Amino acid sequence: MKKQIPPHKRISDLLTTISNPVRVQILLAIGTGEACVCHLESLLELRQAYISQQLMTLRKKKLITSRREGKYIYYRLVNPEILGVIQMAGELVGIHKDSLEIQEHSNCECPKCSVEETVNSLVQQEQV
Repeated sequence: MKKQIPPHKRISDLLTTISNPVRVQILLAIGTGEACVCHLESLLELRQAYISQQLMTLRKKKLITSRREGKYIYYRLVNPEILGVIQMAGELVGIHKDSLEIQEHSNCECPKCSVEETVNSLVQQEQV
């Protein structure tokens, strides 16, 4: 028979997992969509190996899941409500939720980002 983990321990485990600032950035960067490692690398300006290490921890704790598309792996939140927990924690320390948004400036070359960049570029050209 599997021993059940007490509620206070489960909450503590979650908070410990998201206590790492880079993991918070990763969760915010993924947001309600999905992101590949190369996108996170470009966005967060961190080494791929370090980001992969943090993604592995988040995956082990079942906060994110992944899917493969060709040579790219895309990550998404298992439960997007974790963003609300992060926003609430931010509010408790005086940070407005708008300040938590990750600024998009991706140089990612994955197919998903390349398509989005092409579409954005075409929209901007039409507006001129």
